[in-house]
Amino acid sequence: MTTESPSQDEPELFENLRGRLEAIAYRLLGSAAEAEDAAQETFLRWEAADRAQIRVPEAWLTRVLTNLCLTQLTSARARREVYVGEWLPEPLLGGDPMLGPADTAEQRDSVSTAMLVLMERLTPTERAVYVLREAFAFSHAEIAEMLDLTEVGSQQVLHRARQHLAGERTRAAVDLAVARPVVEEFLAAATSGQLEPLVKLLTADVVGVGDGGGKVAARATAVLGATAVAKFLRGLFRPAEAKRAMLGGSPDVYAWTANGLPALVVVVGDRLVGVMTLEATADGITAVLSQVNPDKLGRAGRRWAATEHGEPLIRGW
Repeated sequence: MTTESPSQDEPELFENLRGRLEAIAYRLLGSAAEAEDAAQETFLRWEAADRAQIRVPEAWLTRVLTNLCLTQLTSARARREVYVGEWLPEPLLGGDPMLGPADTAEQRDSVSTAMLVLMERLTPTERAVYVLREAFAFSHAEIAEMLDLTEVGSQQVLHRARQHLAGERTRAAVDLAVARPVVEEFLAAATSGQLEPLVKLLTADVVGVGDGGGKVAARATAVLGATAVAKFLRGLFRPAEAKRAMLGGSPDVYAWTANGLPALVVVVGDRLVGVMTLEATADGITAVLSQVNPDKLGRAGRRWAATEHGEPLIRGW
């Protein structure tokens, strides 16, 4: 719920809201770089606006940002139709303020890698209503004003979005202490050279997806099923000189979190070269999602370089 600000002209007002705006934009776009751009464009429009006429700055800024993102989503869909291979969102490492609020299951789900992929099936308006309501608790009256809908219309759009996403809730976000043993067990199985330990960790309908964007070698299509994914992972984690040459050196593998879930971070020297996120339920790992497109690792790489991350689980893999 937005409230009227008593000090609309304070220079720091926009900066105080920038993190929240970027978190909204990231959920709408699935791109950290594009979210930063959308927030910056919103700032430029804020600077040019007659702020004396703006009664509730947060509502005004959110409306401008959301509509910029809706326009961006239309062009993004066209780009993704010709995207090379599978598309995954940019990963956000644990502690990144762009992750936004994580107090409720809906807030945590809305930023998970798998949910960001699932939200691609929504129309831009459905996605905007879902994010604003479920992740940021705007009222339907506020959303209706932002998106030029009626309040009843906003409720109907949310109902449709929920139907499209029904049954797709992911595991709740975890902290690093909880994520580490999950990653350790997965990595031990993946590097064992055997299928059985991996298959035991995976659900029957597990999916494996890699996004190289045509810049780095990655499977062009998803891998489906426990046995197929286990075979793929066994090959992926088998040390080979060709892999080291492709990466530009011997990688170190760390346990971390990305988008609120257990993740492996792969680093060569001071370069972050990949983030593998593990989506899971009580039944096992449901998705192994690997981002290796260098164009989508910029923010994660900067965050990693500025973070104290301890010793790797595997050094010089």
